[in-house]
Amino acid sequence: MAALASAVFAALPATAQQEDFQAWEQLNVVLPVATGVRVTGEQIARTSDRQGGIYTTEYGVLVGVQIAKGIELGGGYRRVGFFNGNTGADEDRLRQQIVIARGRWAGRLRLDERFHPGGREIGFRIRPLLRYNVPVGRQGLSLFASHESFFLPNSTVWGQRAGYERMRNIAGFTVPIGKAVSTDIGYLNQYRFARDGERPQMDHAVTLQVTVNLDKLGVTLLHD
Repeated sequence: MAALASAVFAALPATAQQEDFQAWEQLNVVLPVATGVRVTGEQIARTSDRQGGIYTTEYGVLVGVQIAKGIELGGGYRRVGFFNGNTGADEDRLRQQIVIARGRWAGRLRLDERFHPGGREIGFRIRPLLRYNVPVGRQGLSLFASHESFFLPNSTVWGQRAGYERMRNIAGFTVPIGKAVSTDIGYLNQYRFARDGERPQMDHAVTLQVTVNLDKLGVTLLHD
């Protein structure tokens, strides 16, 4: 999936888009707090060549409630900071989501609310994600591919513009490290569409996600 997207956009004229090479890191720690309820602490850092180093950090918490086998409702908060070449103002974000896991498939539908110091308007984002996992051998190793789209239903005075804003495609593999720790390692391709006179941008990123799961709900944790 990611390779197909890369091939399609690589065929566009070189002047049509700008490219960036990045590294994304995410740490999740999952704790059970009651029957069918878990809390996930999250830390994210993203590094960019064009932005001159770490350009985004995110710290958050997510509460998930299993309502049926393989189905989880969740809600949480994140504090997002911007650094170096990323000159945006820091944001607070709320989110609500539903995650459904069935066999090799997992899907998530998330709604974000962005709170920005540049204005009172709330920026909404709708983010559907679909992931497919393929087990390899008997040791828990698996390959995966995922796609996520970002739809912005409203515009704000502080800079959000309504429309189909970006998509993310990831291909990689999951490596278990003991019974409670797993690692997702992969290639992420993010494409930001040309909007409001700006050039489109394609990001190529090595992505590493480490999950320490002390819960047994079995509902998939997905990339951000």
